Amino acid sequence: MNDDADVTVEFDEDGLVPAVAQDAETGEVLMLAYVSQEALDRTRETGRAHYYSRSRDELWEKGATSGHIQTVREVRVDCDADTLLYLVEQDGGACHTGYRSCFHRTIEGDVVGERVFDPDAVYDAETDGEETTETEV
Repeated sequence: MNDDADVTVEFDEDGLVPAVAQDAETGEVLMLAYVSQEALDRTRETGRAHYYSRSRDELWEKGATSGHIQTVREVRVDCDADTLLYLVEQDGGACHTGYRSCFHRTIEGDVVGERVFDPDAVYDAETDGEETTETEV
């Protein structure tokens, strides 16, 4: 086995894999989204996190609407090559609800995360807080 060769990512039948975004410095888990081959290629080309919106059926760059970009320091792949880990520098909040992390509450409903921006001031009401600017190719 050649440890220096690029890993072949095992995309699912829809051409997607889950990707966890984690703060490269603190280890905080920020969000989970899905990535297509095109999103992964754009991430590697630009150094900024790109994902695939299943609900809108389109590629999107994290922060294109909100300004809360993720600069990707490293992309890791799990042992089965079917999940990615983006180690990122998060500028602002990762969650469209205004929190630094999408994992800002416990199963009991207790808020344990920090709200870092007002989503009503950032997102258009019709987008329901989703990043909407598609990356130009």
